Amino acid sequence: METKITKATERKLVKIAQQEIPALESRAGLEQQMSDSLDFIDGIAVWEIKAALIAAYNLGRAAAKEGK
Repeated sequence: METKITKATERKLVKIAQQEIPALESRAGLEQQMSDSLDFIDGIAVWEIKAALIAAYNLGRAAAKEGK
């Protein structure tokens, strides 16, 4: 389930992914490129990486609202 986030937040999440996943360093974003060699990193689709980052972001936001 993907929740809407701002473009600025998305850019920050992409930057985190690029720093933490070396195979993503040269990518401009985590959008589908319609190319297996560009869209799959070690068998994981880039849109799945994006969805995981957004879910983690939203979990952090929810925890902050709850004061945890």
